[in-house]
Amino acid sequence: QVRLAESGGGLVQAGGSLRLSCAASGSIASIIDMNWYRQTPGSQRDLVASITSGGSTNYADSVKGRFTISRDNAKNTVLLQMNSLKPEDTAVYYCNAGILDSLRRLSSYWGQGTQVTVSS
Repeated sequence: QVRLAESGGGLVQAGGSLRLSCAASGSIASIIDMNWYRQTPGSQRDLVASITSGGSTNYADSVKGRFTISRDNAKNTVLLQMNSLKPEDTAVYYCNAGILDSLRRLSSYWGQGTQVTVSS
């Protein structure tokens, strides 16, 4: 069984920083891509940032220049460093990963979500 566990959310003032972490565990053969999504009540879940196994990154326009995604392949973790936070960044942030398990099955996994609240 594969599991994603997130940490690092919380309350911060506008202009501040937070770092989210997500660790994958279980019967993992390899992790293809690792992503961060966010969702506000009544809205769809939107992609914030993604990173491939080779380190290529992609960001939503709204976070470019402020957020940085990185991963540690040896530890099966992905980080999201969020700087210059704005109230509109308030959301539940979800970790997502495309993982090849020990039986060579490729599936998409989700974390439980972590709340990020930015006060004005």
